[in-house]
Amino acid sequence: MTPDQPHLPLSDATPGSDPDTGVPAGFTVMRMPANPFIDGIGPLHGRLEDERFVLGIRVERRHCNPGGTCHGGMIMTLSDMLLLMGSNIEGRVNRYFTTVNVTCDFIAPAQEGAWIEGRMQVLRVARSLVFAQGLFTVGETVIARCSGILKPVSEPDPRYDGRRYFSG
Repeated sequence: MTPDQPHLPLSDATPGSDPDTGVPAGFTVMRMPANPFIDGIGPLHGRLEDERFVLGIRVERRHCNPGGTCHGGMIMTLSDMLLLMGSNIEGRVNRYFTTVNVTCDFIAPAQEGAWIEGRMQVLRVARSLVFAQGLFTVGETVIARCSGILKPVSEPDPRYDGRRYFSG
């Protein structure tokens, strides 16, 4: 971290955080199908706030670059997951997606131990593409902005209902 970069909190200050895991109240481990890549970086946590999806993760050492901050590749992976899962939840598309494009602007660093939250917005659901954008924060500080284009590659199917991530 350089002197001109803001110092972001190393732990979550949200009352009600689980003292053992540091996961803020209301978040649950996302119940996702086996995915060797995501299984290696998770667990990912989520919650619904008035039907809006929020993705959360605690930055661990394995997520960091040599400078001790969350690696840009990790933020890109979180961006992809936020947009894919959130589009099914908020867009009620209930389809399997592939990613056509994801862009990410890195705005501030997230230190090891920080709790990152991602919130997204579906901009448009077309017949063959979904457009979405999101923001990642640590506390009140925006650390990254993302946008993406997703392509549904299946027919609508209740198995792809994004709320499945929250059920046992």
